[in-house]
Amino acid sequence: MAQRIAEYQDLHDAEFVGLSGNDKANYWLDSLEKLCKRVFSLPESFYHRKLRNCGYQPGDLKDIQSFRKLPFTAKEELREAYPLGLQAVPDQDIIRIHSSSGTTGQPIIIPYTKKDVADWALMFARCYALSGVTKNDRVQITPGYGLWTAGIGFQAGVERLGAMAIPMGPGNTEKQLQMMVDLRSTVLCSTSSYALLLAEEVTKRNLKEKIHLKTGIMGSERWGEKMRARIEAELGIETFDIYGLTEIYGPGIGIDCKFHDGLHYWSDFLYFEIIDPLTGEVLPDGELGELVITTLVKEGAPLIRYRTRDLTRIIPGTCSCGSDYPRIDRILGRSDDMIKVKAVNIYPGQIEELLRGVKGASSEYQIKLSKVDARDHMLLRVEAESGTDFERLKELIATNFKKQIGVLIEVEIVPIGALPRSEKKSKRVIDERDL
Repeated sequence: MAQRIAEYQDLHDAEFVGLSGNDKANYWLDSLEKLCKRVFSLPESFYHRKLRNCGYQPGDLKDIQSFRKLPFTAKEELREAYPLGLQAVPDQDIIRIHSSSGTTGQPIIIPYTKKDVADWALMFARCYALSGVTKNDRVQITPGYGLWTAGIGFQAGVERLGAMAIPMGPGNTEKQLQMMVDLRSTVLCSTSSYALLLAEEVTKRNLKEKIHLKTGIMGSERWGEKMRARIEAELGIETFDIYGLTEIYGPGIGIDCKFHDGLHYWSDFLYFEIIDPLTGEVLPDGELGELVITTLVKEGAPLIRYRTRDLTRIIPGTCSCGSDYPRIDRILGRSDDMIKVKAVNIYPGQIEELLRGVKGASSEYQIKLSKVDARDHMLLRVEAESGTDFERLKELIATNFKKQIGVLIEVEIVPIGALPRSEKKSKRVIDERDL
């Protein structure tokens, strides 16, 4: 890590990287106070009203405990601010907007200033550098462009680093494979679902000896170690889990390093907290909870104590790579993608962890929820490797599910490739109970 910081010195704030623990705490507190003062000074702003209603006055943040008294910001509030209620600078300072998909409600519009765009590209370039990408690499970008933050974020980071961007965008697998071979792409950026689809196509077409990939940067959805191992084995690459969300710049605010022991996040731009999702209490480092993010220097649409709904923990201590940037664990799931079956809360991460320990089971699964005799019924469909005893595997998974998660379910084993593949995110849960 130290070598990569030296090689890409322009990507890092040398003053921040060199700060001691106490000095960093003072930096965060000072940045938080400046942020609150700035948004409070705008009488018509989203946060002026929010901070005024909780009794905040400039100068109130004497320590981090006083900051923790400020209210959280929820996704529903951002939807209610549609279209540009989050904007915190004049129109002439906004150079771009991005938006969430809006698939579960009103879309969230996030305005960006020139500095916001530059800061985001800088953080993304750090992600590439941390994963070992250099100016000599050719980076094939498959996420979508447009209002979504993914494609343009991946490209801006490549250009900030100085590598070659191949902006393919989503879909058209035939063309993706052609460019991968002909342009000798060395880095693949995609969702894990699409990376798996491409890996399976590479295997089917006997292209492994014709591609030159060495690195995969995967994001946008939760994916487990078993899926990671399949992608790496079939494409012959090392994969890195990149993190981000539209409301907070976009992807590129964190990534794992070569040790793959958690995701480093850029703490000179962002302040992370972990809370109990039920009580809102801030949890100690190491405890699992919901990630809350504050943007320290964002101008167009700053966010204070934003509840991401992502479940993770802050990993104590320093990473083996030597980086001073702190880490969170890989995302276990989301508080809103939890499913309740027979009064038991189940997260996708639990299922992936269970399948990881079952020999013969693939990474791919699908859940179908229904009502049978007015009771919850869960069918778990799991792909299995060829040569596996399907009946034995079915019984083993059902038994382990009951032991580890506490629910009796039905299991169906299907061959590799039987479940749907996606060029975006895989839909793993089909809930027919309310239909």
